[in-house]
Amino acid sequence: MEEKKFDFNSFIGMLLLGGILLWWMNSNKPEIEEDQSNTTKTEQTTQKENTTPTLTDNTVANDSLKQIALQNQLGAFAYGASATNEGETVIENELVKLTVSNKGGQIKEALIKNYKTYDSLPLHIIKDQNASFNINFGTTDNRILNTKELLFSPELTKNGETTVLSMKLKVSETKFLEYRYEIKPNDYRVGFAVRSQGLSNVINSAQQINLNWDLKALRKEKSMRTENMYSYYYFKEDGDVDYLQMKDDEVANDVDWVAYKQHFFSAVLSTDTPFKDAKLKSVDYLGEDQDSIYTKTYSLNTPLALQSGELNYNMEWYYGPTDYNLLKTYEGTDLKEIADLGWGIFGFLNRTVFYPVFNLLKGFLGNYGLIIILMTIVTRIILSPVLYKSYLSSAKMKVIRPEMEEINKKYPGKENAMKRQQEIMAVQRKAGVSMMSGCIPALLQMPVFFALFKFFPTNIDFRQKAFLWANDLSSYDIVAKLPFKIPFYGDHISLFPILASVAIFFYMKMNQSQQSAMQAPPQEGMPDMSKMMKYMIYFSPIMMLFFFNNYASGLSLYYFISNLLTITIMFVIKNYVIDEAKIHAQIEENKKKPVKKSKFRERLDAAMKQAQEQQEIQKKAAQKRKK
Repeated sequence: MEEKKFDFNSFIGMLLLGGILLWWMNSNKPEIEEDQSNTTKTEQTTQKENTTPTLTDNTVANDSLKQIALQNQLGAFAYGASATNEGETVIENELVKLTVSNKGGQIKEALIKNYKTYDSLPLHIIKDQNASFNINFGTTDNRILNTKELLFSPELTKNGETTVLSMKLKVSETKFLEYRYEIKPNDYRVGFAVRSQGLSNVINSAQQINLNWDLKALRKEKSMRTENMYSYYYFKEDGDVDYLQMKDDEVANDVDWVAYKQHFFSAVLSTDTPFKDAKLKSVDYLGEDQDSIYTKTYSLNTPLALQSGELNYNMEWYYGPTDYNLLKTYEGTDLKEIADLGWGIFGFLNRTVFYPVFNLLKGFLGNYGLIIILMTIVTRIILSPVLYKSYLSSAKMKVIRPEMEEINKKYPGKENAMKRQQEIMAVQRKAGVSMMSGCIPALLQMPVFFALFKFFPTNIDFRQKAFLWANDLSSYDIVAKLPFKIPFYGDHISLFPILASVAIFFYMKMNQSQQSAMQAPPQEGMPDMSKMMKYMIYFSPIMMLFFFNNYASGLSLYYFISNLLTITIMFVIKNYVIDEAKIHAQIEENKKKPVKKSKFRERLDAAMKQAQEQQEIQKKAAQKRKK
């Protein structure tokens, strides 16, 4: 048997083969790692691709949940809410710019273009959520909804020169609640309709539908107190225009329109279908916070009626100036009444005299201070005959005053009061004068005073019109600012009230002699009116100074010029027109003529004679009791 030997060559071959195998394995290792890396990336990509369907499923699920939530919350109106986003649409013309929000379909901003606030900012009636328009109603599936919380779908179109904005709260494309706005060129009025279509089975007719319109009036003028003084809640009820007075709320029926007046600007909502059982409310901000940006809050709450299961109201908005000349052109509305020209004869004078004169002067004069001065001159010329009559009466009384003093001496004491009065009246009657002849001219001037007291502070044409040192004739002028506030006076000094107070002082001083002449000599037991007049000479100018310091400078300018003209006219009448010698001669002639008594005078004399006889009887009876 052949002996096995160690084969060295075979061993070396095996080692070489093993080395080659190890080298081959090591040299191919990176390729294997790269393949593994690629495999990992492929797996990650596949995982990402597999997750995409998962996210889509979640989105669909979220949308479904959102739709279910809207359905549960809004019922049939979920359709419109899911198809609409929050946004806004602007409609405007040359005068007004309205921004209407998709949320609530209501006016979000109302800008009056050609006016500024007292501090030169854009003048907004609605801004920063100070207003809310809402319709509250129930649905047939037992939900209570508020339109101010829901999303409307806007659609802006043109109808000739009219811009039309339709805001729809949709149940479907053919069923909706619509707010329709229509704005024409150069008009502050905006057509507004509230109507529903196909909602007779959606809106619950058994529940009350309520319209609510709230507004917090933004401050626009320099004097907050004055602005608040001329801000009122006006409304037209059953054909008559009225306003909220001392009480801040009221229930009105058959309301054609409501107006939230803010001194020179107003927000008005009118309707062709009068509101029934409308709750009107106004709250005054003044006193709560003097630095408040609001003056008053206004609100309207009124039920709306369905017609054949649908809403159908044609309304109209007005956002603009409280301008009498403009509002009177809106015939059939009576909106001119909110200009507040005064009641009775005062409003009559403003409408028929002062506005026509003002409009005439405005046509060829651009300086409103000069217009006030010319209006004052016209007024004083018209009233000058009245002033002349007053002075003529005082001159006559001055001539017969010595005779009246003699009568006082002839019949002294309280027991002769009746006889003394009879004799004085007889002298006056023979002279052709009367105590009333001096009072009547003063009374005739009072309506003019009160009419102009309304005219100047409420006429928007004077707003922000400058004259001399006053930069706004509709508000107070300031020549000095005080570091403190004086009660009833303010924290500033106005010059026009000072000038008016000085003028009225000299007028009353000059008029004192006339008033003294008009008065009968003081009698026993009667107050001496001359002393009271002395106090009035000083009291009236001081009162005027305090009162008018916060009032319209145009009004103070009027009274200043008016008193200057009155002093001038009085001076001319006294020194160049009235001749006391002629008056005395005329009185002497009148005494010679028989005086025909009127029936009233006869009855009055008889009554006085009877009273005198009764007094004599009582006097004799008293003397007998003493004995």
